[in-house]
Amino acid sequence: MIEGKVTGFTSPDEVIAFCREQGVQMVDLKFTDLPGTLQHLAIPVGDLTPDLFKEGTGFDGSSIRGFQAIHESDMLLVPDPATAALDPFFSIPTLSLICDVVDPETTGGYSRDPRWVARKAEAFLKSSGIGDVSYWGPELEFFIFDSARFDQDSHSGYYFLDSDEGIWNSGQPTNLDGSRNLAYKTRYKEGYFPSPPTDTFADLRSEAALKMAQFGIEVEKHHHEVATAGQGEIDMRYTSLTRMADNVVNFKYVLKNVARAHGKVATFMPKPLFGDNGTGMHVHQSVWKGSNNLFYSAKGYALFSQMGLYYIGGLLKHSPALLALVAPTTNSYRRLVPGYEAPVNLAYSQRNRSACARIPMYFSHPASKRVEYRCPDPSCNPYLAFAAMLMAGLDGIINKIDPGEPLDKDIYDLSPEEAAKVKQVPGSLGEVLDALEADHEFLTRGGVFTEDMIRTWLDYKRERELDPMRLRPHPYEFFLYFDA
Repeated sequence: MIEGKVTGFTSPDEVIAFCREQGVQMVDLKFTDLPGTLQHLAIPVGDLTPDLFKEGTGFDGSSIRGFQAIHESDMLLVPDPATAALDPFFSIPTLSLICDVVDPETTGGYSRDPRWVARKAEAFLKSSGIGDVSYWGPELEFFIFDSARFDQDSHSGYYFLDSDEGIWNSGQPTNLDGSRNLAYKTRYKEGYFPSPPTDTFADLRSEAALKMAQFGIEVEKHHHEVATAGQGEIDMRYTSLTRMADNVVNFKYVLKNVARAHGKVATFMPKPLFGDNGTGMHVHQSVWKGSNNLFYSAKGYALFSQMGLYYIGGLLKHSPALLALVAPTTNSYRRLVPGYEAPVNLAYSQRNRSACARIPMYFSHPASKRVEYRCPDPSCNPYLAFAAMLMAGLDGIINKIDPGEPLDKDIYDLSPEEAAKVKQVPGSLGEVLDALEADHEFLTRGGVFTEDMIRTWLDYKRERELDPMRLRPHPYEFFLYFDA
């Protein structure tokens, strides 16, 4: 058992003293690349000095996706003492620190550092006078598989996923580890909330939740999710924007490593299975001034304020562009299709889960009022995604964007004439990248997103993801066309 303070440090001196108390030998410096994949380097604990928290340590920015060109590669990592935590996944006692990326020529924040974008978004909220802080509560879903194999070359391409929980294994005499098949496989779309023995991952999720606590993450609940084959969800208690983005980064790191320790593999890919529910990241958000939740009104629709409705108006208006950052992969648009509880309708509601924006009605007290934006998925970079959603919502408030009437009907019961009036989200990554290119002025207010940052994102996604996908044959094309 670790004694004393574990997270929430306020100064370098506190972190250094904690390392001495805990016998820390190495320090792991973490940050994300532009797409959102966690990167790290380690230094001896003797190099953890007060100067490190001011001056940083150098690394090659040209080797990181979306960062520098080779002729301007020298960059700095400056750790944030508030993110210090003992890392439970190294055998050698190791401290984890999340870092800001700094350009040594300017000694200021780096425009393509996702965490710097998040911090600028928080600063813009304060400078706008609208509110002091925004609170964020994402619901991360995921799959835990027993194995995952995939490959693509000039003459073949495949993926193969397997899971003892998968309903497709109900007729096998043995499980994947050779033990007897004792049934209780999760049927398609029936994984919400069966108890053990059907839910075989309860202990694994609990272990992950306890390890998340070591990183300062407050877990509210966890459960099996709708899909077969080990889909799950772990919910975190809300906190401020950059801190929550840090939590999402640590959440994914913890779950992947806990799964691996159990001989399994966790993925946050939005749609790994055909024919069952995908993986989303519904994001609850609100804006506060002092101790007042600005989204609450005792007389408003769903107890929601006019300011909150304008915020929703901004989210809905800018959703085509937002999706390029909050649902940023080609696979995201396998999830955003009708029929799988996916939020494909550009509308808001107090209870309708097929609407992009929902106002939860679990509780009526002022602190509980928030909007749940349901389009994002956990393949996004949380720093960029949260910053972009905040900027869209604030644009709605600044310009008093009316979200229209709520959609409180069952979408699937609408007449064709009524359904035709409900706008839907774009259906591909290419479409949302085009939308972002055409509509991003709201992101650049206060220099939160720079033109260089947005252009880099567009170029990266088109050149490194869209084009490679477009040029390769798809396995199902052989089923459709080989005998043409």
